Amino acid sequence: MRNKLIPKFVAPCLWSCNINKLDLQKDKQLIITQVLNYGDEKRVQWLYSVYSEKDIKNVVNHPMRGLWFDKVLNFWEIILSIRVPKKTRRKAIFDINPVFSKR
Repeated sequence: MRNKLIPKFVAPCLWSCNINKLDLQKDKQLIITQVLNYGDEKRVQWLYSVYSEKDIKNVVNHPMRGLWFDKVLNFWEIILSIRVPKKTRRKAIFDINPVFSKR
């Protein structure tokens, strides 16, 4: 499944990527993450037409580091009845003001 299936209206969710080079299977975690973070109802419907709920739950349950907005991840945890462990969740949240611990 090459990118031919990623419609142009989904491209704004994948703003940091060249959508012509994305592979729906290899880049599944990134695509799902970005559409859940930036997508509207139409884009999320497309996501559900391409990926199973199991795939989507797996991505939310194992979030990519530093790519999630706190409120968005919280929303999807509630919608999908998932609880991401605190330590994993903390690493997943995008933070423009990170606090570095002293060693």
